[in-house]
Amino acid sequence: MGKQLKVVVLAKQVPDTRNVGKDAMKADGTVNRAALPAIFNPEDLNALEQALTIKDLCPGSTVHILTMGPLRAADIIRDAMFRGADGGYLLTDRAFAGADTLATSYALSRALAEIKPDIIVAGRQAIDGDTAQVGPQVAEKLGLPQVTYAEQILSLDEKQIVIRRRLERGVETVSAPLPMLMTVNESAPECRPQNAKRVMKYKHAKTRSEIQEAGDDYLSLYESREYLKITEWNVGDIDADPQQLGMAGSPTKVKQIENVVFQAKESRRLTASDNDINSLMVELIASHTLG
Repeated sequence: MGKQLKVVVLAKQVPDTRNVGKDAMKADGTVNRAALPAIFNPEDLNALEQALTIKDLCPGSTVHILTMGPLRAADIIRDAMFRGADGGYLLTDRAFAGADTLATSYALSRALAEIKPDIIVAGRQAIDGDTAQVGPQVAEKLGLPQVTYAEQILSLDEKQIVIRRRLERGVETVSAPLPMLMTVNESAPECRPQNAKRVMKYKHAKTRSEIQEAGDDYLSLYESREYLKITEWNVGDIDADPQQLGMAGSPTKVKQIENVVFQAKESRRLTASDNDINSLMVELIASHTLG
């Protein structure tokens, strides 16, 4: 394939909800992000691998991360650069705070309208919300064809991409014209690891705000090495309507939140003998747990 593609990965830095404790939620029903370690959203890593695969298939293509969040969210852009990405865009502004999926997809779509990628790749959903809405909403706002539940790219040329989807009861092969958006399942290949040479090359990559906080020893570094500059945008940079951002643009409201603690009321120890297994099966059938 001769065409060089511009690929953007929608990624999110999320609290590690796999290790939720009693302080994980605030009284207002929002996530207490300070109480949980921040990580690269798992399915967004699967999406990054698909983007890097496109880069491998089409030499000269570029892969950039687009993420929205506080300054610390630049960490996942650097992580992606260590794995093979060429750079990234950080949307950071107090006006973005408190955004639900509708406001988030609006902000991302405005940024993408500036970037104008050929292919947008996103994880199916984020582990801090589990809505799977942002990717499809972005595609709708941009008027792009979308393929969800993607598992593998089967072929790619200048005009279309062919993708295998993993559904609940089987697989499906579909094609879509470019430009387009795809969301990727966790069943897709895992992301390649960080590369030591790339870590050394990009470890000082920073956003504008981070560079301003850097010591004088590094300022000359950013003047001579443009590839170390991570693009940082605020509301003004993406020509967005403030009323569609953050809390103002978020119709989703948390009505009630309940902490559920699972406890085992009783337990039984079983051996691998036929008698124990048969006894358990008879009990489960009698209680209508089975059958």
